[in-house]
Amino acid sequence: MINRDHLAALTVKEQARFLANHPKSGVLFEQAKKVMPGGVPMSWMAKWPGAYPVFIANALGARFEDVDGNSYIDFCLGDTGSMTGHSPAPTVAAIRDQVGRGITAMLPTADAVAVSTELANRFGLPLWQFTVSATDANRHVLRYSRLITGKSKIIVIDRCYHGSVDETFATMADDGSTVSREGNIGAPVPMDQTTRVVEFNDLAGMEAALAHGDVAAILMEPAMTNVGIVLPEDGYLYKVGELAKKYGAIWIIDETHTISVGAGGMTKDLGLKPDFLTIGKAIGGGIPTGTFGMTHEIAAQIAKRVELDVIDTGGIGGTLAGNALSLASMRATLSEVLTPSAFEAMIALGTRWSDGVDAAIAKFNLPWHCNRLGARGEYVFRSSAPRTGREAAEAGDFELEQYIHLRLLNDGFLLTPFHNMALMSPATTQADVDAHTAAFAAMCADLVKG
Repeated sequence: MINRDHLAALTVKEQARFLANHPKSGVLFEQAKKVMPGGVPMSWMAKWPGAYPVFIANALGARFEDVDGNSYIDFCLGDTGSMTGHSPAPTVAAIRDQVGRGITAMLPTADAVAVSTELANRFGLPLWQFTVSATDANRHVLRYSRLITGKSKIIVIDRCYHGSVDETFATMADDGSTVSREGNIGAPVPMDQTTRVVEFNDLAGMEAALAHGDVAAILMEPAMTNVGIVLPEDGYLYKVGELAKKYGAIWIIDETHTISVGAGGMTKDLGLKPDFLTIGKAIGGGIPTGTFGMTHEIAAQIAKRVELDVIDTGGIGGTLAGNALSLASMRATLSEVLTPSAFEAMIALGTRWSDGVDAAIAKFNLPWHCNRLGARGEYVFRSSAPRTGREAAEAGDFELEQYIHLRLLNDGFLLTPFHNMALMSPATTQADVDAHTAAFAAMCADLVKG
């Protein structure tokens, strides 16, 4: 459908527009290259489209402004880290108050009780612990799972992402074996020593992987998001929970992105019963944080196996985990920003955004599909919804994605850099969504002219 010579010409045009509109970012980038590898504070920031990343001057609500004075509607929202919108007033007020009363002290505050109580009410797991990120939460619960079960292996879903957890950077080879995923840097051991990979929505494959008898835990998102949105088939998640119990494996659900479906994520929405639940990013309103919940049974198993005199040396924790500032931000964010009523509005906007994308896809007869996950929407370059991570990955088109992202950036819209996903915040408006719909349709019209 897409003429590649025409796409290349469109890309050259957008690259020139980018350079013309972002000279101050260009100056900063030249300075940055002298003091940071690739000119960026994190290596993956080099993946943003354009000659260099846009340097941000300020951000508030669903918008941000760069150093050149360009204004953008933000549908990336820190890849969920700013799902609240940038600097929501209740969270900012709580942070300002707490900063004046202490940031971290290695002791609990009353907010720890309030946040844990709210998380228990939302997700249904009664006991909670705090980390600095969802990566840390996932790493911790995998260690606990091995401790409890005495087993060595974990199961992950093909093309999953759970932060920088070593065991999760695995993928399935064509022959079904577990191998290191492309881009996996400095893996400590071959991936098949720690991990088995199973396709999403493949119950037979899940049972076969469990049948070896050496699996400590299944770690998964209830819907895949980091390779693009892949939704669970009816009954799939319940069957995974049953298989985990049958084979004595601990079931871990990572809700870091799937909280987009509502205040209690897909766990609450579908009535799932995991042993552990992990989440981060959104619940701190932009302050780095993570947490994991567990059942009473899991907590009792851990308590039986961990002696008090060595409780601080088992690879679980971190001196900044559960600090006063992060807990204050979580309390305010959960109680005043990411409320059930806020989710209702966000989900309605997510539907409106996806409807607009669908309309353009149909109008220009593009073989694309738009998936929905509550306040999220995402289009893939295939005519039907993917049912596995591999199908989602094979629908990728890096050249086309780079053009679309650059075109929309030049038009004043930011999408998640890793795929074509948009997220709504409590500050996002119908006007924001409708503006994107118009820009997306204009982009599609130009694409099919070639």
